[in-house]
Amino acid sequence: MTLRLAILASGRGSNLQAILDAIDAGTLDARVVGVFSDKPDAQALQRVAEPLRWARPPKTFASRAAFDAALADAIAEVVPDWIVCAGYMRILGPAFVDRFAGRILNIHPSLLPRHKGLHTHRRAIDAGDAEHGASVHLVNAELDGGAVIAQARVPVRAGDDEEILAARVLQVEHPLYVEVLRLLASGRLDVIDSQPLLDGHPAYIPLSLEFPHS
Repeated sequence: MTLRLAILASGRGSNLQAILDAIDAGTLDARVVGVFSDKPDAQALQRVAEPLRWARPPKTFASRAAFDAALADAIAEVVPDWIVCAGYMRILGPAFVDRFAGRILNIHPSLLPRHKGLHTHRRAIDAGDAEHGASVHLVNAELDGGAVIAQARVPVRAGDDEEILAARVLQVEHPLYVEVLRLLASGRLDVIDSQPLLDGHPAYIPLSLEFPHS
């Protein structure tokens, strides 16, 4: 099954590029049908052809809900199988989440449920965590609160600062997202009523995947 992916991004689009590279290499059966941003100058937009780009500044809309509605309408027009948040820095409102319930993925730079929200690398170091990593999860109305599908772990080493740890997490973040999409494309992974299923069985515990890292 060739997955139709709508990508949401606010920044440089490194996860988007990892997805595009996997598609180009023939290792991911998917097609990016649109890249959507709240930042018209986001580098992520430059990674795809102009007809696939949609960007609007939220401040030009009367309300947060009005922006979300316009974004949702634009996404619906390209008929995606999945909405993939890849460094999208705005919280999606309840109406948006309800409209695409069970079809929105996000990748978060921590081992959820630890360190929801921002500044996860600093918080992992400050907490004295021995492990850190990334989680792919479903998006629901709670910030970073949807069911976690898969995780990849990295060690927190003595002497790590926020920048070093962030770079180590990014090394596993990209292949983790691609692997989850690959499982969806193969039909091994499915989501029914916001419950991830792996090979037809409820996946109550996140998949733990390993990838090379420094």
